[in-house]
Amino acid sequence: MKHCNIPIFIPELACKNKCIFCNQHKISGQNNIPSPQEVKDIIEKYLTTTQNKETEIAFFGGNFTGIDKKLQIQYLETANLYINNNNIKGIRISTRPDYIDEEILQILKKYNVTAIEIGVQSTDNEVLNKAKRGHSVADIVNAAKLIKKYNFQLGMQMMIGLPEDNFEKSFQTAKDIINLNAQTTRIYPTLVIKNTEMEQLFLNKKFVPISLEQAIEWTKHIYKLFENNNVKILRTGLHKSDELTPEKSLIAGPFHHAFFELVMTEIWKDLLCNILEKTLVDILPPKITIQTSAAQINYAIGYEGKNKKYLLTKYKNVNFIANKNFDKYQVMINESKN
Repeated sequence: MKHCNIPIFIPELACKNKCIFCNQHKISGQNNIPSPQEVKDIIEKYLTTTQNKETEIAFFGGNFTGIDKKLQIQYLETANLYINNNNIKGIRISTRPDYIDEEILQILKKYNVTAIEIGVQSTDNEVLNKAKRGHSVADIVNAAKLIKKYNFQLGMQMMIGLPEDNFEKSFQTAKDIINLNAQTTRIYPTLVIKNTEMEQLFLNKKFVPISLEQAIEWTKHIYKLFENNNVKILRTGLHKSDELTPEKSLIAGPFHHAFFELVMTEIWKDLLCNILEKTLVDILPPKITIQTSAAQINYAIGYEGKNKKYLLTKYKNVNFIANKNFDKYQVMINESKN
């Protein structure tokens, strides 16, 4: 059954800390903090379009467990009505690792919260300090262990390219997320957003974001690491929004509306090249036919045909065929002289 989230954004409602990269209003495109009644209206609207889907209510964009307890419970009570009526499978929340304790988790358990995502960003203390996260790696570890103790699904979001970050540190963050038994993750390249401290660092030439090419390269390896360790990647790159444009709030950084497709293109390029290199002969056949899974064929061909264009520099004719019975990375390559 297809999965669907009903997203409810609560931008900066409860985040007392001000990270150097953060302007949730600009990132989410949401400025208003919803009332419990508005939450109900949002859920009702989405439920008209979610038939035959496994649906969860997702409170995103802010530090949910830092909200005033009374309002937090009002939100949960509103969402919980739909679980009791069998319309919703569960509730997802996102929060900070330093806003997790046993009392909070007991409240969340009472109201049928099923998944908790924490903003890890990095498991390097130097990177956390430079980003002014306001917590340490020890807080991340403690939160993860408590969340697992109470049998919630654990999600851990990471960012690549923060100040003092490098590929090795980001790759280690991914390894740490795996070792902390996270079931889901999100990978976000760091962007410079208007009205943030990072904007000032960038304008004063004290911070240079990684390039789009670097972000794709880093993410390619991190994505495969998560896949190989059965961590589900819920999101790769930020959602496109009206705000995330150079004309509005995007100052700099590796943003691309098709970032995930670009990453998958590189993953497939590596896969195809590795297979073809192993079967190289002195005289290359003029024609190859590549079978892939139907769900992956566009990534195999590549964003804007990038992989096919590359292969056409080596072969006279390259065809791709979709096979609905193939697994995700299953490939069959046939060569022909005709």
